[in-house]
Amino acid sequence: MIRIVYLGRLADAAGKSESQFVSSSGDLDWPDILALLDDHVREGLADAVRDERVKVALNGEVLADREGLIARHGDEIAFLPPVSGG
Repeated sequence: MIRIVYLGRLADAAGKSESQFVSSSGDLDWPDILALLDDHVREGLADAVRDERVKVALNGEVLADREGLIARHGDEIAFLPPVSGG
């Protein structure tokens, strides 16, 4: 099982704070994750996480290259929206 956590406005966009997925191959890559977000969470969510200002973390480490993401059983992916302040 792979856990996906949505933080901030992305939780609002997803309608929940997390999702869990199981892949028949055991691994999920970036295109797989985007497809799951639109197909099984909420349409348009993939577009929201594609935003270059959204950070993607795998097991607590922010990825420099989200395109190279490979998530395996037991992994956690977190989507961190841009921080706005005043």
